[in-house]
Amino acid sequence: MKKFFSSAIIICTLSLTTVTVFNSCSSDDDTEVVPNPSNVNIDPNNFKVALNSGDKLVLDATKTYTMTGAVIVNNGAELTIPAGTKINCVGGTSTYVAVAQGGKIFINGTASSPVVFSSTTAKKADWGGIVICGKAPINASAAAGGSATSEVANLTYGGAIADDDSGVITYTQIRYAGARFNDSKEYNGLSLFGVGNKTKIDGVSVIDGADDGIEFFGGTVNVSNIVSVNNDDDAVDWTEGWNGTATNIFTKRTSATVGNRGIEADNNSKNRSATPLSNPTIKNATFIGYTTSDTEGVGTNIFREGTSATLDNIVFSGWANAITIQHDESVALLNGKNKFTNIKFDNVTAKAVTIASASGSTAQPAAAGTYTENANATGAGNGTSNPTWANGWAGL
Repeated sequence: MKKFFSSAIIICTLSLTTVTVFNSCSSDDDTEVVPNPSNVNIDPNNFKVALNSGDKLVLDATKTYTMTGAVIVNNGAELTIPAGTKINCVGGTSTYVAVAQGGKIFINGTASSPVVFSSTTAKKADWGGIVICGKAPINASAAAGGSATSEVANLTYGGAIADDDSGVITYTQIRYAGARFNDSKEYNGLSLFGVGNKTKIDGVSVIDGADDGIEFFGGTVNVSNIVSVNNDDDAVDWTEGWNGTATNIFTKRTSATVGNRGIEADNNSKNRSATPLSNPTIKNATFIGYTTSDTEGVGTNIFREGTSATLDNIVFSGWANAITIQHDESVALLNGKNKFTNIKFDNVTAKAVTIASASGSTAQPAAAGTYTENANATGAGNGTSNPTWANGWAGL
């Protein structure tokens, strides 16, 4: 599994001028955000900054920013990115956005005017993506309510605050992000570490990334209207006790040599019974493979390492094994338990298989009652076609 994880502000001269900007926050109330003129000095052509407690930086949607290094939102700081802002990213893995515990980000794109993170060269791994670290429960720590440290940027995440609030991300494209150092150190397009359920994430498109599209490391955050297309590893990945809901999810592999699994779902590889148990709900989702195999030799959506999950109204198209349940703990939670309902299988070799924990175990057909089929299931909304809710803003 993976862990890792502006801009001339509106007061360009850093004078005593005060500009008031309203942004929507996760409480759905308007919050007055006044940029701090005393110590935030941003060059839009060389955008990198560490915001500290009390800093409130608001970008200018009329400018195009070039992000050349890390943008870190520390405890007590806020970063607001208005609708229509464009940020081109260079510098590889040294360039990323990271929100620490207690920091807040407000990416306020709209369906007609999304925020776009891209790159000047349009190459994968041009930057490191977006990382958010919250205080919601994880199971990476032996102690209940404990915390852990992200492998990239060394930020603390996790805790006991299920309703922690890290801000808002709406209608945002994340393009050409991510990188893979090794099996346990990777950047994704969007990485959510212990993020709480008062954080609002609605409308995120991750395209042409060099690792996973979106990954959850524990936490309770809910997400909706998520697109993950042509990313080099998994479209959607979770581990460390994620308990949230994902609604309206569209993922797609566009090449036989690009991408791996649609879903890679774990609880905890070091302790499969660790609590809180990974047990999210996935509703109205489409997972499209390209061929019957992937870059690791098997095209599948895998549930393993003790995870549970509830799936409803799902389309699996173009997979060797549409559903793989691996390891005894996950098999006990999911095999024959009717946790997967209203599933449509399209162009798959096997619908669902199980693989026991023992070394050398071979795949066996899943038990009756593992899933219910519905040939009319619509998944993300349009079967295997691009969903209408992603029109325009997602960049498909």
